[in-house]
Amino acid sequence: MSSSTPGVLFVCVKNGGKSQMAAGLFEKGLEERGQSDAVRVASAGTKPGSAVNALSAEVLAEVGVDIADRTPTQLTPEAMQEAGRVVILGAEAEVPEVEGVTIERWETDEPSERGIEGRERMELVRDDIRARTERLTDQLLSDRAA
Repeated sequence: MSSSTPGVLFVCVKNGGKSQMAAGLFEKGLEERGQSDAVRVASAGTKPGSAVNALSAEVLAEVGVDIADRTPTQLTPEAMQEAGRVVILGAEAEVPEVEGVTIERWETDEPSERGIEGRERMELVRDDIRARTERLTDQLLSDRAA
């Protein structure tokens, strides 16, 4: 990939759930469009945990995305600059402003606020993130083709 290849860095606090899900779903969307190398994809956390959330990995496996072996990583200004675009998932993570980096926040669905927990909660979170990553994939591929 050349340095002109756009990038996206998905960020949450622990980098064990939502940001890992977003990266995996985004990669799958690129793959399904035959554009695996069109966008560089990564994820990171502001206070990374030690492992990917098992339930997140399980509900992604159901849709053909394997994140079980991924490791949470620390968010750095360098990673943000390399990506050029940062997508923060949820309201908790706070990221620094970095010159030249586009930052957006996705206020993702939080079913637990409606009393929905466990597997059903994670499936709803997955489906919300999946719809958002599909829109972003379409946007970035369209921008690149223009």
